Amino acid sequence: MTTTTSSKKKKGSAPRWLAIPAPKPQLSEAEVNAKYPRMRLQVFMGIFIGYATFYLIRNNVPLVTPILTKELGFSNAAIGALSTALLLAYGFSKFFTAMISDRSNARLFLPIGLVLSGVANILLAMTGYMGEGAGAAGYGAAIASIMATIMVFNGIFQGMGWPPSGRVLVNWFSTSERGTKVSWWNTAHNVGGALSGLLVAWGFSMFGKTWEVAFWFPAVISFVLAFVAWLLIRDNPEAEGLPTVDVYRNDPHKVESTAEDRAESTWTTIRKHVLTNSTMVYLALANVFVYTLRYGVLVWAPKYLHDVRHASLEGGIAGFSILELAGIGGTVLCGYVSDRMFKGRRSPAGILFLIATVGAILLYWLPSSDAPLWIAYVALALIGGLIYGPVMLIGLQAIDLSPSHVAGTAAGFTGLFGYALGATLASAGIGIIVDHWGWSTAFVFMIVCSGLAVLFLWLVNGAEKRLMAERAEKLAAQA
Repeated sequence: MTTTTSSKKKKGSAPRWLAIPAPKPQLSEAEVNAKYPRMRLQVFMGIFIGYATFYLIRNNVPLVTPILTKELGFSNAAIGALSTALLLAYGFSKFFTAMISDRSNARLFLPIGLVLSGVANILLAMTGYMGEGAGAAGYGAAIASIMATIMVFNGIFQGMGWPPSGRVLVNWFSTSERGTKVSWWNTAHNVGGALSGLLVAWGFSMFGKTWEVAFWFPAVISFVLAFVAWLLIRDNPEAEGLPTVDVYRNDPHKVESTAEDRAESTWTTIRKHVLTNSTMVYLALANVFVYTLRYGVLVWAPKYLHDVRHASLEGGIAGFSILELAGIGGTVLCGYVSDRMFKGRRSPAGILFLIATVGAILLYWLPSSDAPLWIAYVALALIGGLIYGPVMLIGLQAIDLSPSHVAGTAAGFTGLFGYALGATLASAGIGIIVDHWGWSTAFVFMIVCSGLAVLFLWLVNGAEKRLMAERAEKLAAQA
């Protein structure tokens, strides 16, 4: 069942103005059949545009690392620390804001996060205009400290994107179709990530190659798109006079959400369905290593291409965008494979794609520094096409393998591990590895992470098979 409001305000509820909208009287069958498909497309477009926009303003530091290194003297470790500040804050925010999001109106929650994140990016740009201290002793360190502080706040606001989107997906799309639908929606971060590079390059052409442009220009655009997302998103079908999606499509959730479950306090919900759920813990651990791979390649692509493969600033940004764009096809393919080939089981598809990712990393790493740059671009395209499948599937498994009323919290829990540990290893960790032991050691580290991710997904596979068998028995009994 989909989460709805209740007459009693329970512990952990959102403020009244942000609360989940109350159900409306159900429409006639003819009206339901006419309205439901249209609303599903509308809300899908809303969360797609909204989530893609978050990536326009999430972390544009990698796009301007050569400028930050040259003008402000930032080391690899310092650049990694900036990304770590954001990613750590984002990981914790994704988990803790999910507790509020699961009891809030997604139509308001997501756009508010976008606007606040845009403001943080404007503030990041403003640090570049603080006085005339460029070149003075300690100036670069002072700017880095201020930027890191703002990045923390940006990470907190960025955490307001995934949880409401996950809730909307659970509320409007049922189990048997969710793999494909979530894979299509998940390409939003590839679209947003790729467009961030293109927007920054466009900004450079109009306003000059200053690092501040990478922050304020996408932020201005994000304010407009936040309004578009608000126009399109609707929280749940019942608030529109429609039946729940599992009733509409006769397709029950893998894990049922009872009235007693929905009445539980926030802490009881987390303890029962997340912290003491071994499947969620294994998923979270798998996410640590999947995110280490994802961000280990993505965050450092412009820097690696510039320093090792002798690419220009624009060439490094191109590699960043190629990886993101290639993730679109791979994400959709992975969702399709999990739905069709593995009949709704996500773990085998994730394992398959992770094993293939190792080969793509080898192609990226092993060619000599004077090899044609297009080889690195092909390798980045393959990595993007492969790694984003498991990224998507783990988020999908979190909402698939938990009751619908805690979908956002479950996804936030796996995201907490992915960002707080995995992305930290990828940004600050790899920055330290490269500074002390070089790029080859960093690539070996990423390959080891791939093996560990496979191990934990294999452990999840057993629980997933059991739940799918129980669901099949229930459907057979209803037939």
